[in-house]
Amino acid sequence: MKIGIIGAGQIGGSLARRLTRLGHEVSIANSRGPASLSELARETGAKPVAVRQAAGAGEVVIVTIPEAKIRDLPRDLFAGVPPEVAVVDTGNYYPRERDGRIAEIEAGMTESRWVATQLGRPVVKAFNNIYARHLLERGRPAGESGRIALPVAGDEPRAKEAVMRLVDLLGFDPVDAGGLDDSWRQQPGTPVYASDFDAAGVRRALSQASRERQAQWRATANSPGSFAQPA
Repeated sequence: MKIGIIGAGQIGGSLARRLTRLGHEVSIANSRGPASLSELARETGAKPVAVRQAAGAGEVVIVTIPEAKIRDLPRDLFAGVPPEVAVVDTGNYYPRERDGRIAEIEAGMTESRWVATQLGRPVVKAFNNIYARHLLERGRPAGESGRIALPVAGDEPRAKEAVMRLVDLLGFDPVDAGGLDDSWRQQPGTPVYASDFDAAGVRRALSQASRERQAQWRATANSPGSFAQPA
């Protein structure tokens, strides 16, 4: 499979490492340009490209950058990219630590719905509730005991199915978490977030989630601070 990755941080780097090991053709981009990705390219075999190239590079394109940085992407980033290409959003909103206030999310819009409106493209929410190291190291063959499950939410059935297949190939059980407006159930502060549950546990956690955003996941007048000192 050809896969584009926009973002080479912890999740993006982990996905690049796992996917290239599995034999997929990966193109990866970040905000600093292809030259900054030479070390990762040597390690993994992923092809460093510009952001626009990554957006048009694959059957699946994974956007994995800080939430607030979504606004810095070109508004026409996916112009000309075929509609059957699945776009994955792995992001989380950390207003007090990193992102500052995003008014629409503070008013109740789900994080990935906001991302979709910014990109002008339907997205599938996945890979946001697992630690990057666990994504890199804890994938297991299908049917093996203790396999971690990951929720996948989206409105486009074919795109969601493609992402669920990818989750399975990476060694995790995909769980259909509903439409994109249901993806609040896997946002930070919910029971499934950073949980490493199996499939039954993920379904239970999704059902137990509360729509109300807890204070620690809301912006303050001084936001953002840092992960060491949230504001």
